[in-house]
Amino acid sequence: MQQVTLPFSGSINTSIQVGDIVYYSVLSTVANSGIQTATSDNAVLLGIVTSVGSTFITVIYDDGPNGPVLPSEGDYIMFEKNKQVNSSSILGYYADVKLVNYSTDKIELFQIGSEVSESSK
Repeated sequence: MQQVTLPFSGSINTSIQVGDIVYYSVLSTVANSGIQTATSDNAVLLGIVTSVGSTFITVIYDDGPNGPVLPSEGDYIMFEKNKQVNSSSILGYYADVKLVNYSTDKIELFQIGSEVSESSK
């Protein structure tokens, strides 16, 4: 495993954090328009974020025989959130739920569901 620091001249997306997965893509220019695009179709997996600064991110990557070629200056950098860490379940000890019926007719509630994960003890 190797580590690389990717410098940025502009601002970094504030939602990137340690543990996110980093990809990069070579920009291509749309014919006769001068517009540069990057797609996830040709994205290359780089590695996992180990630190984030105001003008850089540090990524650990596999440098084995099939490891990635490092991005060049001007390549588009994108990231994916770690699905095990960033889940959308409710966290905490309790949740308050308020159900409101604005109808003047009789109404029946058959089921309420939720996804709850115990966050601490």
